[in-house]
Amino acid sequence: MTKTLSGVLLEDHLELSLNDLCQACSRPAEWVIELVEYGAIEPIGEEQLNWRFNVDSLQRARTAMRLQRDLDINLAGIALALDLLDEIKRLRTDLHINGSYLT
Repeated sequence: MTKTLSGVLLEDHLELSLNDLCQACSRPAEWVIELVEYGAIEPIGEEQLNWRFNVDSLQRARTAMRLQRDLDINLAGIALALDLLDEIKRLRTDLHINGSYLT
């Protein structure tokens, strides 16, 4: 069975506006603002009207969306889960760089 994946490749230096991020996640601005308030994503800039988001924020917001949809996790739990997922990724990278591999 062949599985086809689709997605959008984004440049690392790409920045999205609040509106762009909302559209990419199909979520209202209030939801994104709450993600920022809980520390799940971090905007670039001080003023909400001028916020910009990098590709990492987009990926975290999409993961947050799936956690909320699939597991019905609240935003505080999502922020914690995202931080733990990042830590796991960092630890796996460290293990790989140091020659140890997870089995």
